[in-house]
Amino acid sequence: MKRAAGFTLLEVLASLVLLALLLVGVYSGIRTATHSVRSGSLAIERIDQIRSAQQFLRRELTQSLTQPISQTDHGEPIYFIGDAHEMRYVAPLPGYLGKRGPQLQRLQLVDDGHDGFRLEVSLASLPPDGKPPQPLGEPQVLLDHITSGSFSYRGIDGKGDAVPWSATWADGRLLPQLVRISLQTQDRAGWPEMDVPLRVNPAQSLLQRSLIRGGTTP
Repeated sequence: MKRAAGFTLLEVLASLVLLALLLVGVYSGIRTATHSVRSGSLAIERIDQIRSAQQFLRRELTQSLTQPISQTDHGEPIYFIGDAHEMRYVAPLPGYLGKRGPQLQRLQLVDDGHDGFRLEVSLASLPPDGKPPQPLGEPQVLLDHITSGSFSYRGIDGKGDAVPWSATWADGRLLPQLVRISLQTQDRAGWPEMDVPLRVNPAQSLLQRSLIRGGTTP
């Protein structure tokens, strides 16, 4: 009697090796595609984060108000405080954010603990009775993974002379005319240098004319 034909052990082993190579190739292709999709999604999210941060800053700084946030040693109102890593000003938040009316906004470059910075904004309400501002929740991160950054300011001083770009806004009784936000990020998305003009309103113009004449505001 003839024995039934079958595969030898060598043939079975060869088939398993070929199948393993095929599976490795398929897995590598799937992994590469998944990585590409994930990288693309992260890049889109990062661009959206940068765009949202820029839109928020441009909108809020443009609408800065001449509403006192502090006083000088002589009792004069201070409307704007700014240095290289922090600025404070008053601006109205959009109604859809659920916090209507003018808010004291504090923008900071904060050390993230990993040799970098994150851009944060803190909000506080301004009680009408003159009491200290009341914080509204925790600081919100506008942008993270920042390697370096700074704020600078340009405008007109109380004597009517032009103030060149400076890392500190010296006279808080006046709003700067321009605020520059320069950031360097850790990724390729980048942060285009922002020069934001602050809105000139009648109250600001009145204050400026009064300071130029050497008087006080009514």
